[in-house]
Amino acid sequence: MTDVRLATHPSELDTMTTSNVRDRFLVDGLFAPGEVRFCLSHSDRVLIGGAMPAGEVLTVVAPDEIRSENLCDRRELGVVCLTGSGAVVADGTSHELHAEDILYVGAGTGTIELSGEATFYLVSVPAHRPLPTTVVRRQDADTVEIGDDAAASRRTIRKYVAGGRVESCELAIGITTLAPGSVWNTMPCHTHDRRTEIYLYFGLPAGERVVHLCGQPDSTRSIVVADQQAVISPPWSVHFGAGTAPYKFVWATGGENLAYNDMDPVATEALA
Repeated sequence: MTDVRLATHPSELDTMTTSNVRDRFLVDGLFAPGEVRFCLSHSDRVLIGGAMPAGEVLTVVAPDEIRSENLCDRRELGVVCLTGSGAVVADGTSHELHAEDILYVGAGTGTIELSGEATFYLVSVPAHRPLPTTVVRRQDADTVEIGDDAAASRRTIRKYVAGGRVESCELAIGITTLAPGSVWNTMPCHTHDRRTEIYLYFGLPAGERVVHLCGQPDSTRSIVVADQQAVISPPWSVHFGAGTAPYKFVWATGGENLAYNDMDPVATEALA
């Protein structure tokens, strides 16, 4: 059974307890050996999933909630190899992935199988046309370094799908890596009313956490996040955080505008 998250009005957030906020926006338990698990957000119909083949061959079956024979009948898919290495077989063609490689799977693809000793993270959004299935290696992603040491925000952004090496319909995916000694991601922060964004935090040592901030700029709330947990960020919400130890995160958006810089900046002094 798929974990389904309904859309949230911003005024609801102000009335929620910590448990309510976590239940609505935090996604845990995506990764289990020998399974493919999904969570569907009604915001922009973003579907995220996790898979750990653990030596088996796992077939990616479309969840009942999307009413489709195959996952990619009306969708496109990004497969992120978080750790280890493995293979994704899409319509009979095998694609080898290693840590922080990403495979874009175009709409119209039928069977999808996963294998190897890898942890795979899946992100899927609706698509209106088929595009080529393409692998982007970590070293081939469009890369930019931003932030600075003085603000503890120096980080490397790698753009893989949309705004990077691969054309897509609605899906954008990248990976951000914090530099040693830096803790803040996505600062100064922003919103983007045209896209829902998902952060999947990974590479965080056991026992360490990221404090993720969400909500409207003048009414923020916090979510304490562990390794390999994700946070759903509705279009009206800010999305940024600070970690207690080095970490990385996969950022993925789904919506009507793929322009990476299409965002509404929020001044730090305006946050409350």
